Amino acid sequence: MKKALKYILVALIYFLIGWTASAQNNEILHMADSAYNARNYRTALSLYNKILDTDGASSSLYYNIGNTHYRIGNVGQAIVAYERALRLDPSHEDARANLEFVNSRLKGLPQDNSSFLTNIHNDVVAQASANTWSCIALVLFLLVLGFVSLYFFGSGAVWRKTGFFGGIVMMVLFVYAFVIAWQTAAAVNRHDVAVVITQNAHLTSNPGTSKNKDEKTVSIPEGSKVEIIDSLATPTDPVAPMWYNVALNSNTHAWIASTDVEQI
Repeated sequence: MKKALKYILVALIYFLIGWTASAQNNEILHMADSAYNARNYRTALSLYNKILDTDGASSSLYYNIGNTHYRIGNVGQAIVAYERALRLDPSHEDARANLEFVNSRLKGLPQDNSSFLTNIHNDVVAQASANTWSCIALVLFLLVLGFVSLYFFGSGAVWRKTGFFGGIVMMVLFVYAFVIAWQTAAAVNRHDVAVVITQNAHLTSNPGTSKNKDEKTVSIPEGSKVEIIDSLATPTDPVAPMWYNVALNSNTHAWIASTDVEQI
């Protein structure tokens, strides 16, 4: 009896702590929204980041952070926040719309050379979150079982054919939905994509600050998205402690200072 009361007391304490923290975060969120509406964007950003540190990430929070960064003028950071929001919830239409708007206003961004099928796949993925795709996969799997049962226990040739071909179609859809759910969930923990967050970023053929003044460098605009292929620590480099070997459009490979980009 004493142990039961002890467990109930501990559970009650944890509940009260969680409830208090939630109430405080709601109050901070209200203050952040009020600061944003009053155009006090730096104050709003500080409050949003405080919620991020204490309450964890969410697509709506990253969406608000992206909006605030854009209002301040941090275009690269805004794109990072929108991308993070879409990582958590690919179906967040406002984050996707704002990301497309910001990208449309930038000049010199690397062109997307993704294939037609890849673009269709990305459009399909954007229709739902990982949890929703998991539920869709579960429903499709149950339909597979239903059609298999119809094939084995159907009382006529028509029902058996329906079960056979329907089962094949549902199996294909189930596998595809399962792959999308897995990819969407895994994307949250991916750190191989980064966004340029500085206005004077340069790509170079060699990592580290070059001592050869004749070596050519190519400027890359803020907001450009790159894929990180490799990294090299340069603790003695005066510019950056690490350099990333990055790919643009899966064709161009070069090195960029880690201080010029932020991983999504």
